[in-house]
Parts: sequence; C-alpha cells; structure tokens
Amino acid sequence: MPSAIRLLTALTALAPVAAAAVPVTVQMRGPGGQPVANAAVAVEVRGRTGKTGSAKAEIGQRDRQFTPQLLIVQTGTAVSFPNFDTVRHHVYSFSPIKVIDIKLYTGTPTEPVVFDKPGVAALGCNIHDTMSAHVVVVDTPLFAVSDTKGQATFDLPPGTHAVKAWHAGQKTPTLQRLKLEVPGTGGAVALTLEE
Repeated sequence: MPSAIRLLTALTALAPVAAAAVPVTVQMRGPGGQPVANAAVAVEVRGRTGKTGSAKAEIGQRDRQFTPQLLIVQTGTAVSFPNFDTVRHHVYSFSPIKVIDIKLYTGTPTEPVVFDKPGVAALGCNIHDTMSAHVVVVDTPLFAVSDTKGQATFDLPPGTHAVKAWHAGQKTPTLQRLKLEVPGTGGAVALTLEE
C-alpha cells in the first residue's frame, strides 16, 4: 500500500465520527410549567453556528398590523418590509442590535434591512401606535417559533447544545440562554423560560 494511502487511511480513522441526527421536540415552558407559545427558539450546535449572507425574510404590514409579529432569522439576513395597506407606514426600531427608520411609505422600500447582530429588535410604526413586532436574530440556522403547545421540533445530533430563546412575556429584552441535553434516541425535552 503506498504511503499516501496509508496516511489518508490513518487520518480518516482518527477523525471523529459525526453523530446521526435524531428528531427532538423541545417544549418551552414558563416558570409555572405552562407551555409558552410563540417563543423564538434557536439551537446552537457546535460547528453549525455563524452568519448567513444570502438569507431573506419579510415582515409585511396588513390591516395596520405587522405580519408576522415575531420573526426569527439568522444573523446576516436581509429583511424587507412591504406595505400591503392603503395607508402609509413609518417603521422604526431603537433597539441596540439594529436602529431602523423607514420614513412614511407605501409599497416596498427598495433596500431591505440587514440584521447583522444577534439579539432582539422591537419594531413599531410612528403613525399607528398599536403596531408592534419583534425580530429575533440568532447565530445559527437551526431555529423555530414554538406552536400553541409550546413545542418546536428539530433534527439534532445527540449531546449537549446551547439554546437561545425569547418570548414576548419576559421581563428582559435579551435572549435567554439554556442548556439542551439531546438523548441518543431523540424524543421530547422540556426547557423552562424565565418571565
């Protein structure tokens, strides 16, 4: 056997074997054990974190409301803000991760807003005080919004992973950091969020 092939075979044998992903349902619960619906949930798996340069998303305005009212995106995502109403809107955010000031407009602004820092941005409309939404920005492509049972499902390798989560009812405007233990067979795991 040539020495180059022996070396490649030896290196391959030393390389860690990637664990196969298993289905995991993460249930977000409040301090009292109740399910937390509409929570932003992001799982950080070692080696799968980082920014994107090509992702796009949208928060529209319909019936004088933002839709959706909670958007979760990977860091680096370009978000457009089309106005489907017949009235003009003025979208703004004073959040530390992204200051936005899209003056009164109809239609779709020509330039989307790139969310380049992780965290939570609160949005509003200067004209319609009842309009509000949040953009949750995370450094991972593995994210979801919890359903009415507080659940989000992922395919994850077994092991310990970090979870970043946020929900509108919490007292702090920052992402909560939790630990997720994924068993080798997958299954359901409950995590408790702070208020």
